[in-house]
Amino acid sequence: MIEFCNVTRRYGSKVAVRGLNLLVQPGEVFALLGRNGAGKTTSIKMLVGLLRPDEGAIRVCGHDVVKHVRNAVGCLGYVPDAVFLYEKLTGREFLEFAASMRGLSREESEQRILRESQRFQLTDFLDTLTETYSHGMKQRLVFASALLHDPRVLVIDEPMVGLDPPSVRMVKDLLRELAASGVAVFLSTHILDIAEQIADRIGIVDRGELRYLGTLAELQAELSLPHSTLEQMFLELTESNGRPPRIEEWRIRGADWPSEHKSEETH
Repeated sequence: MIEFCNVTRRYGSKVAVRGLNLLVQPGEVFALLGRNGAGKTTSIKMLVGLLRPDEGAIRVCGHDVVKHVRNAVGCLGYVPDAVFLYEKLTGREFLEFAASMRGLSREESEQRILRESQRFQLTDFLDTLTETYSHGMKQRLVFASALLHDPRVLVIDEPMVGLDPPSVRMVKDLLRELAASGVAVFLSTHILDIAEQIADRIGIVDRGELRYLGTLAELQAELSLPHSTLEQMFLELTESNGRPPRIEEWRIRGADWPSEHKSEETH
């Protein structure tokens, strides 16, 4: 489970994320959408422990990402928007390194590397230096490393960058498969068709604020645009010249936010 409770992050005088409240349940694919600079990547970096919120709290599987960062990040896998590899390592060596960082035994490491290399069609390239990989192969290798420890939460920033159509199909199927097994999937993407196809719920952020949270059908009903695409509705919300948000502050699946979060002090 992922929880953002009244989270704010600033860069100097600029507010990148303002008062973000969000709950993502196990078995859900959640897509965070927004223009460049809307606050998506900042939200993700706070979620995975790379940035600290200035106010509010973030929890992963019940662990505060500031107070108990090791426990929190141990529950999640992370695929960043920019692929980074140690290019003088082979694919196998990179995955072995990732497995050791996750505390897997040698036997577990071998089994998981075999599983993920087959899943991402990397078996024939595992013993080749990653500097020779195409961008798409590097992206698949990073996906494989993020899943070695069977995370309960998978966080992905722009998952389809550099992937060819068969790989895009493979990743879409994989995300639905992971969600069906109980994994909470949190993704950010500019490709609205992807979100429309695989996300159970979407959140739309604009100028650091959450403008909408819910299902595609709920958004169509709320905007009175029953046959519109997600792209059309996204533009309707983000080109609204600063109209007030269309969501109630605590509306999540029609239920109130858990009471313990309402009274919690920010830090």
